[in-house]
Amino acid sequence: MSPRRKLPAKKQRASEILLRLKTLYPDATCSLDYETPVQLLVATILSAQCTDERVNQVTPALFARFPDAIALAESDPAEVEVLVRSTGFYRNKAKNIRAACQKIVTDFGGEVPKRMEELISLPGVARKTANVVMAHAFGINAGVTVDTHVKRLSNRLGFTKHDDPVKIERDLMKLIPQPDWENWSIRLIYHGRAVCNARNPACDRCQLADLCPAARVVPEATALP
Repeated sequence: MSPRRKLPAKKQRASEILLRLKTLYPDATCSLDYETPVQLLVATILSAQCTDERVNQVTPALFARFPDAIALAESDPAEVEVLVRSTGFYRNKAKNIRAACQKIVTDFGGEVPKRMEELISLPGVARKTANVVMAHAFGINAGVTVDTHVKRLSNRLGFTKHDDPVKIERDLMKLIPQPDWENWSIRLIYHGRAVCNARNPACDRCQLADLCPAARVVPEATALP
């Protein structure tokens, strides 16, 4: 079957998968704790190679000491490093957080920009972080957030063959309607954590198994209650 003929079938399968994911995880949302766009930006930078749970343990003290972009831009590097140390790669993360906030202050009047090209101009901010901020801070579906869970599940589901997040995002944007781009990402993340983990996916209890070409065991009944 040609790639053009495969696309409608993939779209239909993706639509059914998204419907099931919405039923399975009706309240799925960003699990990072934040009150402002800049706090979400900082938390997302910290979440690289770190769990959201750990980030949420770190950010209360960080944001109490440095509540906004101006405070972070003027912060002492060593103090920021101490506060974010447990998230890993803390020197680089602290450097990027301070540099990003300095650019936000000097170039954007202290407010996190709402345009993709402006967000990814900030130090330490690539499309993944920008997509999270735009979707959850501003309600803008600018792209598909591709983290490790979205990458793994999208490959297993047969919606991409790529490892590069930008190429994966491009493939998914062709399949998923724009209003559901973040719905897709956030629910795949939930499903990746709960069922389809990296080393030992629980295919025997997966509600997507009958639609997944990588499923090891298809349950007899996958219908949702």
